[in-house]
Amino acid sequence: MGKITELLKKKKVLASDGAWGTLLQARGLEAGGCPESWNLTHPDEVLEIAKAYVAAGADMIETNSFGGSRFKLKHYGLESQVTEINRKAAELSRIAAGKDHFVIGSVGPTGKILMTGEVSEEELYEAFKEQCIALAEGGADAIVVETMSDIDEARIAVRAAGENTTCEIICTMTFEKTATGEYRTMMGYSATDMVTALKNEKIDIMGANCGNGIEGMIAIVNEIRASEKNIPVLIHANAGIPEYKDGKTIFPETPQQMAGFIPSLVKAGANIIGGCCGTTPEHIRLISGMLKTL
Repeated sequence: MGKITELLKKKKVLASDGAWGTLLQARGLEAGGCPESWNLTHPDEVLEIAKAYVAAGADMIETNSFGGSRFKLKHYGLESQVTEINRKAAELSRIAAGKDHFVIGSVGPTGKILMTGEVSEEELYEAFKEQCIALAEGGADAIVVETMSDIDEARIAVRAAGENTTCEIICTMTFEKTATGEYRTMMGYSATDMVTALKNEKIDIMGANCGNGIEGMIAIVNEIRASEKNIPVLIHANAGIPEYKDGKTIFPETPQQMAGFIPSLVKAGANIIGGCCGTTPEHIRLISGMLKTL
């Protein structure tokens, strides 16, 4: 079915999927449990989530592999099953996607900090390489390196994906609004820093995910576009800023509220829009519907 970037030349804007962890928890994943293990223990549940996003109008769906690196899986004693877990994640999303939707393999941060010497660049590279190869083997069309705060870790992951697979490469970082009104990652990097650091890498799409609600993403896209006019931009926004109520984390933005910001986000220069934490198939259904009207 070609490449995401080729389709964007024809359609300009595409819809992506929404949260996975939110839906897994709704289906019984316990707090502190390993979402990625469900690829092996509850494959039918994972497949149903992927199918729900396709039915909602997503042009592409992610894989249940965000924490699928050996470093993350080690917390659950599953580090020896990296290949099996990630390959299965891609296979399940591939079934749901069929031949006319894209599968983007999710690769999240390892939780290890380079600058403190907790991990070496070589160790990070090998971990990302292992995960990306398995996702590609399972049928991923693209790899999305997402929720990154450290540019160096992001760059290593992008290189591991680009040098060891034929997938398109996407990278999104997570920015939060500072007291002075700027958007920065937890490590202090701006969207401009991201563009500067990654534009010479083998990367097809870049953008932002998580961190804040969809309204805040407009300023982030504007900043990206101020220094990079041509590369496609992907946005996966949370359903608002999370709130803690009655012992639960709540994401307050309704599908209607999120969809209302889509015209402004597209005007700023976003090409692919989906959701992150707290979003559901209903959010994606309205976002997809709004994109089709533009």
